Amino acid sequence: MMYIDNLLFAIILVLGIGFFAKNVKKLRRNIKLGQDVNRSDNPSVRWKNMAMIALGQSKMIKRPIAGFLHVIVYAGFIIINLEVLEIIIDGLFGTHRIFSNYIGSFYSFLIGSFEILAVLVLVAVIVFWFRRNIIKLKRFVGSDLIGAPKQDADIILYFEIVLMSLFLIMNATDLHFQMMNSGNVISQFITPLFYDMDITTVEIVERCVWWLHIVGILIFLNYLYYSKHLHILLAFPNTYFADLNSKGKFDNLESVTKEVKLMMDPNADPFAAQPVDDNAIPTKFGASDVQDLNWVQLLNAYTCTECGRCTSSCPANQTGKKLSPRKIMMDTRDRLEEVGRNIDTNKGVFVPDNKSLLNDYISTEELWACTSCNACVEECPVNISPLSIIMDMRRYLVMEQSAAPQSLNAMMTNIENNGAPWQYNQQDRLNWKEEK
Repeated sequence: MMYIDNLLFAIILVLGIGFFAKNVKKLRRNIKLGQDVNRSDNPSVRWKNMAMIALGQSKMIKRPIAGFLHVIVYAGFIIINLEVLEIIIDGLFGTHRIFSNYIGSFYSFLIGSFEILAVLVLVAVIVFWFRRNIIKLKRFVGSDLIGAPKQDADIILYFEIVLMSLFLIMNATDLHFQMMNSGNVISQFITPLFYDMDITTVEIVERCVWWLHIVGILIFLNYLYYSKHLHILLAFPNTYFADLNSKGKFDNLESVTKEVKLMMDPNADPFAAQPVDDNAIPTKFGASDVQDLNWVQLLNAYTCTECGRCTSSCPANQTGKKLSPRKIMMDTRDRLEEVGRNIDTNKGVFVPDNKSLLNDYISTEELWACTSCNACVEECPVNISPLSIIMDMRRYLVMEQSAAPQSLNAMMTNIENNGAPWQYNQQDRLNWKEEK
């Protein structure tokens, strides 16, 4: 019977990890649909950013209450799940709390710490639930969170409550562990609830909870791909590959840069025909769909946890404009997932579906509402840049479709014709200095 349990455990473990690996492969494929961009410079700075921001939660604690609670949940997720390694060994080889045989009193210290942390996580998660569902903080009730996004946030909280509760009940019903009377700092107060049961029933409860705990962890692991909680894994590469340039600095299109350099080269023949590369990919200015964005921007989309800090700090959103930086990231991820399903359906090939990120997901009204102030970039706890996507899509509207707002078109026409944003003759550009 013991070997059947071990075999069943191995099958469940392989299926759980295998399905997760399949989704990771799909995730990597989707991100690589983006344009190439080099983010290998300054590795020491990148490692420091990852350690401080992703691991150290340095930007999260700028809002103390939410930051403190998030640190507790984050620490609980990382530290308590170290116990999963022991569960896996016990499940595969039929042992019971195998680490207790090798690390002695330190084991009791670890489990005791885990139990205290589990209670703190429960408290933090319940507070999070109240903030979302009872208090209803403004950044959690936006129009972009109606339906599935709100349900996803609640499901994650319920998962955390169930997993932490199962962990404590598992310890409370483990008679061998309770007899040690060491490390059971919380579970000892739950154990009396089972005093009216006979020993066999308690042992059955312990085994059932043990199975539910590990199966629940595997289900949670595989739910991550479909959830905003994917940032648990992607926050690390996202902060590492984030743009290190100063905020407000935009990249130049290589094709445009070459044209400008050619125009300014006194030795260049302006009438000479440029060599034509038959294998060159047609240049597209800006982005109208997810394939036009770079892979870091697509990584950003998958990393977004929909916390709404960006939108709550956006001056355009605060003044009633339609723009929500959070929605920009959510729409990018939704479109990327749609493109991925298209590729899966058509056996690895994307078949044009007459849809695009621009207009079908993100409107021009949203794009032009942005003031490019970088507040959303500054506020994001994991260095996501909604602004870079907005600017690339604006670039497409201006350079590919000449679809800028009338006031902006007038300004650019004046710069082209008069060398200044104002509608003055070039000969009159310095008349202002005569004014008193």
